[in-house]
Amino acid sequence: MTEGNFVDYVKIYVASGKGGRGSTHLHREKFIEKGGPDGGDGGRGGHVYIVGNEGLWTLYHLKFQRHIKAGHGGDGGSSRSTGSDGEDRVIEVPLGTVVKDKETGEVLFEITAHNEKRILGKGGKGGLGNWNFRTSTNQTPRYAQPGMPGQELDIILELKVLADVGLVGFPNAGKSTLLSVLTSAKPKIADYPFTTLKPNLGIVAYRDFKSFVIADIPGIIEGAAEGKGLGHYFLRHIERNSTLLFMVPADAEDIKKEYEILLDELRRYNPEMLDKDRLLIITKSDMLDQELQAEMKAELDAALEGMPYMFISAVAQQGLQELKDKLWQMLNN
Repeated sequence: MTEGNFVDYVKIYVASGKGGRGSTHLHREKFIEKGGPDGGDGGRGGHVYIVGNEGLWTLYHLKFQRHIKAGHGGDGGSSRSTGSDGEDRVIEVPLGTVVKDKETGEVLFEITAHNEKRILGKGGKGGLGNWNFRTSTNQTPRYAQPGMPGQELDIILELKVLADVGLVGFPNAGKSTLLSVLTSAKPKIADYPFTTLKPNLGIVAYRDFKSFVIADIPGIIEGAAEGKGLGHYFLRHIERNSTLLFMVPADAEDIKKEYEILLDELRRYNPEMLDKDRLLIITKSDMLDQELQAEMKAELDAALEGMPYMFISAVAQQGLQELKDKLWQMLNN
C-alpha cells in the first residue's frame, strides 16, 4: 500500500431508508360485493450497517464515497401483500475503527473484531394497511399508515491502528529502518526528519511460525500533545498498542531526557498510556565501541531505575533476535 492510500479519517453522510406506505385497497372481484379492505403493509426501509473486515487496513475505499443511502421500503399492495423491504447498505471498515457523531463528537461505538456488525442507521418501519384497521363498527376503513422516516446522520470514521507493538520516537530515531528490517514492510526511508507521515504496519515473523504486528508511528516532537507538528494525528494510533517500544538513537545528547520527553507527551495526551508495557531501545548502536557502550550501560542503569532497555542496530543487524525474543515475552506475559 502506498503512503498516499493510507486514509484514517473520513466524514460520511448516512441515510437509512424510509418505510413504505400501507395500502388502502378495497377488494374487488366479480360476484363478490363489498369485499372489504385488503390493503397490505408497507415494507421497512433499508438499514445501514457497519461491519469489521480484517482484510482492510485503511479507510481509503470510503474516501470518495461521502453519501451512503439505503433503499426505501415498497408500498403495500392489494390482497394483503406486503411491500418489499428497502435494500440494506453495508459499510466495511478495518478493525480499530471508531464511529463518532459529527455534530456532538460522541463516540457511538468501535469496531474491533472481524465480522462484527453494528447498525448505524435503522430503516423506517412500514405503515400498516387498511386491513389492520377493520372493526365491527368500521368494516371499510379507507385509511392506512404512512411509512416511518429513516434516520439521517453525519458521522466520522476514525481509524486507530491495531498493532501489538507501537514504535515511539522522535523523527530520525530509526523507526522506519527497524520496521523494514524486522518485517516485509517497505516504508520510505531517507536521512531527513518527518519521512513518515502515515503509520506503517508490518508483521514480524517469530519462532515456530508465530508472529506479531508492529506499527511505525509518525515521529513525535515536543509539544505534540498540544497539536504541534503532527499533533494528535499519530497519538491516537498508539492508544491501541499493548506494548510501546521507545526508540532513542545512540548519538542523542541525553538519552534519558529524550525518553522522558516522549513519555511526557503520551501522558499529557492520555495518562492511561503509561499503563502499557514499555521497552527502551538504543538504536544505531553500531556507532559505539564496546568500551563506550559499557560506559553508557552504567549511566543508564543508574538513570532509568529498572526501566528495561537494549542496544540494537537495524543496519548492522545487531540485537534484533534478542529484541524479538523480548517483545514476544512482553506480549505473552
